[in-house]
Amino acid sequence: MRVLMLSKACIVGIYQKKLEAMAAQDPDLELRVLVPPSWRDERGETKLERVYTHGYELIETPIRFNGSYHLHYYPQFSDHLRQFQPHIVHVDEEPYNLSTWLAMRTAKRAKLKAIFFSWQNILRRYPPPFNAMERAVLQLADYAIAGTESAAQVWRQKGYTGAIAVIPQFGVDPDLFHPREFSKSNGIVQIGYAGRLWHGKGLDLLIEALAMIRDLEWVFHLVGSGPEKDKIYKLIHQKGLTERVQCQAWLPSTDMPDFMRQLDILVLPSRTLTSWKEQYGRVLIEAMSSQVAVVGSSSGAIPNVIEDSGLIFPEEDVITLAAHLRRLITEPTLRQKLGIQGRERVLKHFTQEQIATETVRVYHQLYQA
Repeated sequence: MRVLMLSKACIVGIYQKKLEAMAAQDPDLELRVLVPPSWRDERGETKLERVYTHGYELIETPIRFNGSYHLHYYPQFSDHLRQFQPHIVHVDEEPYNLSTWLAMRTAKRAKLKAIFFSWQNILRRYPPPFNAMERAVLQLADYAIAGTESAAQVWRQKGYTGAIAVIPQFGVDPDLFHPREFSKSNGIVQIGYAGRLWHGKGLDLLIEALAMIRDLEWVFHLVGSGPEKDKIYKLIHQKGLTERVQCQAWLPSTDMPDFMRQLDILVLPSRTLTSWKEQYGRVLIEAMSSQVAVVGSSSGAIPNVIEDSGLIFPEEDVITLAAHLRRLITEPTLRQKLGIQGRERVLKHFTQEQIATETVRVYHQLYQA
């Protein structure tokens, strides 16, 4: 069974662990993954990381309109299709994007089975030509993979009638994201956030909450960049927290396990917007796998990811967020308990091995249909 996957997400080295796990699932699976040389966004240019490449082929292919989420595409995709002659094409991209429509159309003209992936968990209507491309993809697809149940419901509401599986795009490798081997003894609690500095992520709420617990001993580690970087840094200064906050730009994916292990608490304070709500919150499962206590808002998928393995606060509720942080800082046994429960939850539901198994199961269903 030959599968050709198209995925800009897989330029991230740590995500490639899933691809290795998929290849190891079935000796008869020939997996070839096409990735661009880089992807551009507010972080700048993220170049392809070749880190975990055993058992499958990771092939770089040119990209056009790099950085345009809706309009990028791969001009040599048809050539790869003819050369590899796969049985299944897996487009690891949203169905309303140009790259997905072009790849799906090419695959179906070659009479191949085709899959798309989606995180979209809000019922959104797109203008032309994206609405037409979306309708075409929904008609062409033989299978859909949705990152969450709410995303699956969106595509049912939009008229997709084909087979659909709910599988997160990526899990974590618990051997990489493992608990630290020693306890900190200085009594200063390490709080962290990693991700985009953007209004939807609610960093302003977290800074406000930290200002409310300045009487406690803590240090905040802020990793990331984005359109609200200057605004967030200014707020940190206005609240008098500059000396207690350590800021740095994006880390290579392979450095994230070490970052998570230095933390005692990770916070994801996302807020729902008219066009977006938290789709998954991958940093949550990375922290949980590292046995770090997590705090998240009630936005989107966060409560379903955390369940009883962390603390949830209502969106925009700074007072409750501050209370949760105060409780975790002053109750180390609670931090330890939630950390253990979080890792247990990841081992049951969110490992790369589990995601790989479920994805390969979809391939087999299509191949045998």
